[in-house]
Amino acid sequence: MSSENSNETNESVGVPAPEGPANLIDTDYVIGQDNVAASPLGMDVDLHGKVFTVSSLVILLFVILTLALQNQVEPVFEGMRAWLTSNLSWVFLSGANVFLVLTVGLIFTPLAKVRLGGQHATPDFSYAGWFAMLFAAGMGIGLMYFGVSEPLTHYGTALGGTAAEGGVRTDWAPLGAAAGDEQAAVTLGMAATIFHWGIHPWAIYAVVALALALFSFNKGLPLTMRSVFYPILGERVWGWPGHAIDILAVFATLFGLATSLGLGAKQATTGLSHLFGVPNNELTMVLLIMGITVIALGSVMLGVDKGVQRLSQINMAMAGLLLAFVIIAGPTLLIATGFFEYMLAYLKNLPALSNPFGREDANFSQGWTAFYWAWWISWSPFVGMFIARVSRGRTVREFLIAVLIIPTVISVLWMTSLGGTGIHQVVNLGMENVASASGDLQLFEMLGNLPLGLITSTIAIFLVIVFFVTSSDSGSLVIDAITAGGKVDAPKPQRMFWAIIEGAIAIALLLGGGLTALQAMAVSAGFPFTILLLFACYSIVRGLMDEPRGA
Repeated sequence: MSSENSNETNESVGVPAPEGPANLIDTDYVIGQDNVAASPLGMDVDLHGKVFTVSSLVILLFVILTLALQNQVEPVFEGMRAWLTSNLSWVFLSGANVFLVLTVGLIFTPLAKVRLGGQHATPDFSYAGWFAMLFAAGMGIGLMYFGVSEPLTHYGTALGGTAAEGGVRTDWAPLGAAAGDEQAAVTLGMAATIFHWGIHPWAIYAVVALALALFSFNKGLPLTMRSVFYPILGERVWGWPGHAIDILAVFATLFGLATSLGLGAKQATTGLSHLFGVPNNELTMVLLIMGITVIALGSVMLGVDKGVQRLSQINMAMAGLLLAFVIIAGPTLLIATGFFEYMLAYLKNLPALSNPFGREDANFSQGWTAFYWAWWISWSPFVGMFIARVSRGRTVREFLIAVLIIPTVISVLWMTSLGGTGIHQVVNLGMENVASASGDLQLFEMLGNLPLGLITSTIAIFLVIVFFVTSSDSGSLVIDAITAGGKVDAPKPQRMFWAIIEGAIAIALLLGGGLTALQAMAVSAGFPFTILLLFACYSIVRGLMDEPRGA
């Protein structure tokens, strides 16, 4: 088959052909050619036999064993997380730095003139619509869970100063701490928080999104991770090396999602208990995950336009209202000035915070930063594919500037507003109920100290649940595309299967070790995927060098 005919076939299953000059990769591979199409029990399926079979069987076995051996697997998860973050934290920190240097560096090179989708491609969305969707990608359960708790935690550990045993620091403070200096502790705590939610995570997402967009929209390959590695593997990418890459992408996405869903269920259960007296136990969390998964299945049945899009619009509006309320009802002037003060502190401390070697603050760099980078990396196929699909028609320069800056600014504003308000209540108003609460309760304690506390806390719970639904629905769409050989219009029962699996993994991990288990699997999936993404950086540069560039 000619590459031209191959590309026409690929376009018919969801990958648009380039518009104008573009350097298509000459391959006879057709999206879906290795798929198995059948109708078991009257339900249509269209699956990549090897990728789907291996992914689903391994995941199902994992869920069954974790649920059957809850007591035995908990110490395994704990040991796995501790070993990976303590011994391999330098890999995560170094990898994130490479991704940041690449994405920022590309902006200033002629390669940034390449247009995603071909030199004559026009953007699918206006700037306003595109920025809104980047904002949507930047919001999530993590910002709800850590928005108050992380700034408060870093403030408290920084204020407490350093502690050591046998010449090794045992405290969790970032960098050199700020013992006894409240203002310095606040500034350092906020800088450390912004570091975890700022430009580094978005550099990770930008690498994956740019790679997927380039090799799909410009090179005519399927919208799956294996396509990114064509410059390295050539035609072998359609065989087992490519299968292994896609299977790893499925594992990374599933465990990254399960971490977010588990955090969401934990926070929603805590909020319901705090406000309405609902029992705060594992049974409530399991029932909540099951109920939300059912809602997600309904969203899957409605489809992307009627399901995910409508829910995304709802949670975007609600998140915007909650943020605006906190800014107005909270310490408005402090939030406004703090935004710039904390951003400057972040930039000042960025080299030290991102240093992968010789760190004295091992608990912070390993327990916080290494986990976060692994989590973002495991999330990257999910977020990257979403960003890629809405960015066709943009130049690489436009794409990178927007993806790095827009969500970062929004995340900083969110953390400054919610976290800054929580710290203000503790430091200036003496509201110790916020400081002494558990991490999943601190958001509700902070909101409870503001006017309309019951209403805003209820909205916060609703937001967590809707984020859960949209993450599950969107995540199942991405995983389904990978396990369907790159098809983006595969039958709905497949997406329903993956939505159920996501809920099952979250339940299994919560019962088999709680937050530690969730973090352990995110880190475990994130490590091999970090290595893959480092090779992807080479593919991106090679791919861009082959592309025609605009004026």
